[in-house]
Amino acid sequence: MATRASAEGITTDADVIVVGGGHNGLICAAYLARAGIDTLLLEARAEVGGCASTVSDLGARFNICNCDHNMIRAMPISDELDLHLHGLEYLEAEASGVNAFYDSSDPWVFFHETERTLESLAASYPGQVEGYQRYLRDAIPVAELVLEMARTRPSTAHMLAGVAAKRAQGGGRLLDWSRRSAADVFSRYFDDWHVTMPAIATGPTVWGVPPETPGTGLAAAAYATRHLVKTGRPRGGSGALTNATRGSFEAAGGRVRCDARVERLLVHGGRVDAVRLDDGSTLRAPVIVAACDPQRVFVDWLDEVPPAARRAVDRWRRKPVLDGYESKIDAVLTTAPDYRHADKVHAHLPGLDIVSPTTVISPSPTQLAAAHRDRAEGRVAECPTILVNTPSVLDPSMCSPDGHEVLSLEVLFTPYGISGGWPGSDEPRRWLELWSQFVEPGALDTIRDWRVMTPDRSERELSRHRGHTPSFSTSPLAALFGRNRQQTRYRTPISGLYLSGAGTFPGAGVFGAAGRNTADAVRRDLQGPLGRRVAPVRRWRSGLGTHADASAA
Repeated sequence: MATRASAEGITTDADVIVVGGGHNGLICAAYLARAGIDTLLLEARAEVGGCASTVSDLGARFNICNCDHNMIRAMPISDELDLHLHGLEYLEAEASGVNAFYDSSDPWVFFHETERTLESLAASYPGQVEGYQRYLRDAIPVAELVLEMARTRPSTAHMLAGVAAKRAQGGGRLLDWSRRSAADVFSRYFDDWHVTMPAIATGPTVWGVPPETPGTGLAAAAYATRHLVKTGRPRGGSGALTNATRGSFEAAGGRVRCDARVERLLVHGGRVDAVRLDDGSTLRAPVIVAACDPQRVFVDWLDEVPPAARRAVDRWRRKPVLDGYESKIDAVLTTAPDYRHADKVHAHLPGLDIVSPTTVISPSPTQLAAAHRDRAEGRVAECPTILVNTPSVLDPSMCSPDGHEVLSLEVLFTPYGISGGWPGSDEPRRWLELWSQFVEPGALDTIRDWRVMTPDRSERELSRHRGHTPSFSTSPLAALFGRNRQQTRYRTPISGLYLSGAGTFPGAGVFGAAGRNTADAVRRDLQGPLGRRVAPVRRWRSGLGTHADASAA
């Protein structure tokens, strides 16, 4: 790899090194490269993409995680990075999701269109329609403000100004919901758990906390957000997003190095200046962005802790190491599933394709409470939350070469430390049996082959410590008022070291805001004293123009 002299005469390998090739790391790197900053991205795996990857196995293509993209479509990222020029194309199912239940209650269908959602609710849960209408009047302004906050540079003054400007349109309610629990907020509008639990499934349940937990209230904006932003799936799988972002990054002169596992961050004189890989090699840069688990960065990677960073390091060392609790089954089916509830749905929504959208199988509140207790004791929930999708129905390019369908089950409440260990466990087979209860007889016979990604395997293959995906799941109030500053402002007490990824504001999911905002923080700092450490900063400044405008968050 070519090296050159920095402004201080030290040989460097890049202006910025981004560690972690998940979608946030790629997005951050692409914005920096398009601003004229020489950027090198390091990825530990053989391919970029992280949890947004699409991989080959069993003679088919599977998404590492859920294939639905929603929040990133509310961001200007695709247009700013010209991702369509690099192959990104979104497909949209007619319905956004199907909500089903273990107790065999009637399902209901969620649509991007409000009126169609109300129509489905009226058919299955007519007593909840008026509450849903009230909910939308309150929640839509909150969701709009949440999206606006994610699109802009996190600063207390900036964000407070945004809240103040929209006080009559959701600012006060956002602050109120941020303090409350999701269960509390939903109880103001609904008295039937069949309406609230599907939203809980993609909010507090994914975050690993009960819905009664204070600070989870903004999960109640989930339905409203999906009415504002249409859910889509990249043609070819989630990996099409990360592949397109890599294409944009490399087209701007960025460099990618895979199979490059970082072992240490080298810190001298209170500032970071290099990374050491597990093969013993060292790569130097005056700016390093760690788009990965912040806890691992501060606890395991620093070779020296400068005085300014001691409090932060101590705080991360005291923080409990969390375990993962999500597993995923991928299967090849000889035919698409024929769901037992199809007739109930088609009675009021004739001809609707209910296989393409994700089906959320929700437990009851009592079953959910039991699931949290079981998880804490190393047991898998009897009735786990399951997200089911068959992406090949909407996107035939996901089919196996012989035309067979692809099925994925995301199963929550599957603890890393399962009693007896995961090798040889019968649990994954039981999840397929749970799914088969929602499908016409013979569903299990349609499974040609399958695999399972349990938390222990996720740790080995995806570098997720104890199978856990770090997430900034703290109330947005923390971002608004500058708490957890390393996670909300992306800068650390160590000069030149930045954080990005799911562990930073606004959190996990295919969102991309963290990567975009981190790039903006780096860009702004390079216009100040930090810029003097970067040799080509004059070249970068001379090319700001449209690139700088496009990358400003």
